Amino acid sequence: MKEVTISDDFDVDVLSDKINGIMSRWSAHLLDINGPDWAIYDYEMDLKYLIHFNVDFNDLETRIKLEDLKLNIIHHIESLRDETAYRDNLINAVFL
Repeated sequence: MKEVTISDDFDVDVLSDKINGIMSRWSAHLLDINGPDWAIYDYEMDLKYLIHFNVDFNDLETRIKLEDLKLNIIHHIESLRDETAYRDNLINAVFL
């Protein structure tokens, strides 16, 4: 498993391209967005990547960037037209 930590100065387009590249691989099956932790699982449900966002969820600009990133990734996953899926729980009261 690869673990990556992202700070609040991330570039949405660059990070979108990186995550989309991972999700385009045949082995990626599920992106589980759960607040600051985005986990990518393969078809056997083994965790392959953990992307941890070490960001301030109370900062409006950061939340907008996260929403933009999430929408970019979801749009890409839906365009794959295969069994790749996502689960979205980006903003939850637990994380605020």
